[in-house]
Amino acid sequence: MPAIKQQDLIDSVADAFQYISYYHPKDYIDALARAYEREESEIAKDAIAQILTNSRMSAEGKRPVCQDTGVAVVFVKLGMDVRWDGVSMDIDSMINEGVRRAYMHPDNTLRASVISDPAGARLNTRDNTPAVIHYEVVPGNTIDIRVAAKGGGSENKAKFTTLNPSDSLVDWIVNVVPTMGAGWCPPGMLGIGIGGTAEKAMVLAKESLMDSIDIHEIIQKGPQSRIEELRIEIYEKVNALGIGAQGLGGLATVLDVKIKDYPTHAASLPIAVIPNCAATRHAHFVLDGSGPAELKPPKLEDYPKIQWVPSDAARRVDISKVTQEEIATWKPGERLLLNGKLLTGRDAAHKRIRDLIESGNPLPDGVDFNGRFIYYVGPVDPVGDEVVGPAGPTTATRMDKFVDFMLTRTGLMGMVGKGERGPIAIEAIKKHKAVSLMAVGGAAYLVSKAIKSSRVVAFEDLGMEAIYEFEIEDMPVMVAVDSLGESVHNTGPAYWRNKIGNIPVVAK
Repeated sequence: MPAIKQQDLIDSVADAFQYISYYHPKDYIDALARAYEREESEIAKDAIAQILTNSRMSAEGKRPVCQDTGVAVVFVKLGMDVRWDGVSMDIDSMINEGVRRAYMHPDNTLRASVISDPAGARLNTRDNTPAVIHYEVVPGNTIDIRVAAKGGGSENKAKFTTLNPSDSLVDWIVNVVPTMGAGWCPPGMLGIGIGGTAEKAMVLAKESLMDSIDIHEIIQKGPQSRIEELRIEIYEKVNALGIGAQGLGGLATVLDVKIKDYPTHAASLPIAVIPNCAATRHAHFVLDGSGPAELKPPKLEDYPKIQWVPSDAARRVDISKVTQEEIATWKPGERLLLNGKLLTGRDAAHKRIRDLIESGNPLPDGVDFNGRFIYYVGPVDPVGDEVVGPAGPTTATRMDKFVDFMLTRTGLMGMVGKGERGPIAIEAIKKHKAVSLMAVGGAAYLVSKAIKSSRVVAFEDLGMEAIYEFEIEDMPVMVAVDSLGESVHNTGPAYWRNKIGNIPVVAK
């Protein structure tokens, strides 16, 4: 058997992370297209159309499907008889060099999101290393590698518990999914790990998300094992919750449920659940010494003929001139097309703004939120003649604790993010008669095309968390929380949860 070269492993990892940044797996696209055809919620269908259109655009342009290009996760099955040729690095170092090259590729630079010293200075490593690597030593003379890019919005919603052996794991999962909110960008998948110990269950859940979507085939042929019975039961019951695409309410919350299990202690039932978002990204390759891996691109004709266009009912808004009286007419779930100038800011920027104001210092030049909107985003750097790279929304709830301060002390009028707002933010929005809008998570490249100019106005040292000013033209959003404090993420799922009782949840 030929020996495996160091460069082949590095190149294969680099190519794989570039590949998954702009190609969705075909099984995910097919499942999402089925969900689109079945969806009866108009605004959820609109959101799915944006995700599908964005996916094709990313494949054609070879640019990321999501601005959060994820933490690099690698599962390695290392053959016990593998031979090496010309190796000067350990396997971790080879993989991390591949990740570094992928994320810093000049033709498709990916966003660096990994920070070191997580409980301290939280400094960006600037190249998205190190990867999170899991090893398994197996018989054979090959290296089997699966890679995934896991975004923060879905990863932050991971849950774990240890149940009593007599407890219902299905009930726990059905109860816990609504607590995840919409920041994980449904529709996606649930990865579930059962058994082992706490850390084993979490790894099993993550690993299960590498498998192909096949729930419809299992439903058609009937379950052949207890695991398949559980998958179908959880799939049906979670979709019956009516959470829907982007948490707006609808039929499709999960496209599949994956489960891996492992023997455990007689007194324990460890359960982990990790969602995979609309930016489902993973790939698989095997090195056998014959050279670097070759990943076959999907065919453009494999993408569904679904093209998002703005709804005729969408209201065009100039956010540079909008008044509170106009905002008061906006209703939850209403579609808007934003125009004008928009400031951005995420967690780190919000903290700096608050610290400056509370210490009596002025905000930097160009940072004036009075009567303006803020977009929760950390964009990908532009390449070529781009104004900005993919620039989809980040999870709005992370900024909830800053909302009342921002509305009170800066004159901010409204916000744009993804997912729901929590009770503290909703109360502040209602008190100030402000508004919270949502852009579709998983449509980052599509959204970026509405940004006609971009410049950094403050906190450049924060990298993707700096404050930018975007000039936008027809940026698609929906009203998440109106000026009276009514949230579509509360009313939408409640409506569809009641309605689904009369609609078949499972596609036949």
